[in-house]
Amino acid sequence: MNTPGQERIVTPADLRERLRRDGELALVDVREELPFSRAHLLQARCIALSRLEVLMPQRVPRRSTPIVLCADSALNEQARGRLARLGYTDVSALEGGLEGWAQAGLPVFSGVNVPSKAFGEFVEHAYHTPSIDAQELQALLDAQADVKVFDSRPYDDYTAETIPTSTSAPGAELAFRVPEAVVNNDTLVVINCAGRTRSILGAQSVINAGLPQRVVALRNGTMGWRLAGLAVETGAERRLATPSRAAAQASRAAAQRFADAAGVRAADLPMLHQWLDEREARTLYALDVRTPDETARDPLPGTLPAPGGQLVQATDLYIGTLQSRILLLDPEHTRALMTGAWLRCMGWRDVYVAPPHQVRDMAALLATRPAPLPTPARPGLDVAEAQAYMQAMDVTVLDLSWSRHYKRRHVPGAVFASRSHLDAAMDAHADSAGYLLTCEDGRISGFALAEAQALTSKPVHYLAGGIAAWSAAGQPLTSDGQRWSVEPEDVWLRPFERPTQTRQAMDEYLSWEVDLLEQARLDGSLNFQAYAPQRPA
Repeated sequence: MNTPGQERIVTPADLRERLRRDGELALVDVREELPFSRAHLLQARCIALSRLEVLMPQRVPRRSTPIVLCADSALNEQARGRLARLGYTDVSALEGGLEGWAQAGLPVFSGVNVPSKAFGEFVEHAYHTPSIDAQELQALLDAQADVKVFDSRPYDDYTAETIPTSTSAPGAELAFRVPEAVVNNDTLVVINCAGRTRSILGAQSVINAGLPQRVVALRNGTMGWRLAGLAVETGAERRLATPSRAAAQASRAAAQRFADAAGVRAADLPMLHQWLDEREARTLYALDVRTPDETARDPLPGTLPAPGGQLVQATDLYIGTLQSRILLLDPEHTRALMTGAWLRCMGWRDVYVAPPHQVRDMAALLATRPAPLPTPARPGLDVAEAQAYMQAMDVTVLDLSWSRHYKRRHVPGAVFASRSHLDAAMDAHADSAGYLLTCEDGRISGFALAEAQALTSKPVHYLAGGIAAWSAAGQPLTSDGQRWSVEPEDVWLRPFERPTQTRQAMDEYLSWEVDLLEQARLDGSLNFQAYAPQRPA
């Protein structure tokens, strides 16, 4: 436990040893995602300093978790102080930071969601997951062969662009919904994503679920499709229906066989009571693995939304503490079982699923013991107050949202700003009479208020509830008139999102994925396993 003014340092050799031992550990890199993507430790979680108060309690909820900071010394020191104010008591820093790790001859990695991406490559090698290339699939579609294509990405990505004729079936939905959608035993089932990981995991999920048809992954996904010079479909809206009761029962039985083989365990209410009592000593993640639509329509209180396919393909965005305890909830059960089996294959030891008849009771119990969440120290302006403030003087609205969210919608005239570079944003608009901070929901801008006020003698306020409150009040939002105070570093742009050299970026990304497994083996901190479900007699 830290004492006031104490600086705790972990050497690269000590950290490497800790990553191989039992016991919880959170390895936290507080840089923004773009610099993080250029080089980082394999097991590091990118939790940017600019969003620490919001992201840290979700990804590392236990305040006594052993934490090692692994950015540069200056950022680590800022993060240490902020974490102390949030109540974290066991915070160390990596000696020399990322540079010290590399100088010790230890491997660093580029990209994002690297453990999950490496796992996708492991699955293809371990299970010999079959695949089809873009030209072969196009020839089958041109010949009107009996082919069904399912897109395993989130629905928004699917509608943006997909393989022609494909139907949306994100991640864990494949094993749940696809079996009833494919009735002809001669049908070729093709699973695609943007690149490789979710195509491979999706195809192998359906294979492990025992689908009798031939199932293959689309090699290199929509990127490979575009690199082959083939046209994508935009604006698609095809979705799979909820399966019938009989089909759902069959899918559940198939997923149970995989989960049993992988060592997924069933939880119960007495267990959950005990885990909540132990929460100061052991981290618990309670994750709702249903689709975002289901979660929004029928939330499970006390849980965090983590759609099953996304949880496996970007585990570091949901689970920040290594060797923690994981509870998956799904009233239909199939998606929790399939997701749990893959997490066990990834090396997560303590993976549990809630029995379907206890999901609601468990969620209710979790809701009675919520984890503490920080709130801004000062109140913000409500929408009416903010409008009056903006009308009374020449106010610059600084939007601290994720840059992707700012591009999608913002208050008309708002300037994108990074909390890490508030001084630059305010200097660029020094002629303003005052400033109004906003963001998606008002939390980040509320936490940044004191920092902004320290930079100027002019009035600074923030919009309580942020863009969500502004929209709910019927006020206008726009994607036009984008104004950037800094080049955004908060997100790593996927190859197909980049404005130039898109083909080169796609080629480089796909080569990076293919080579990743061997690189990850050099690190030695991953423990992938291949479990095969028993086939029914």
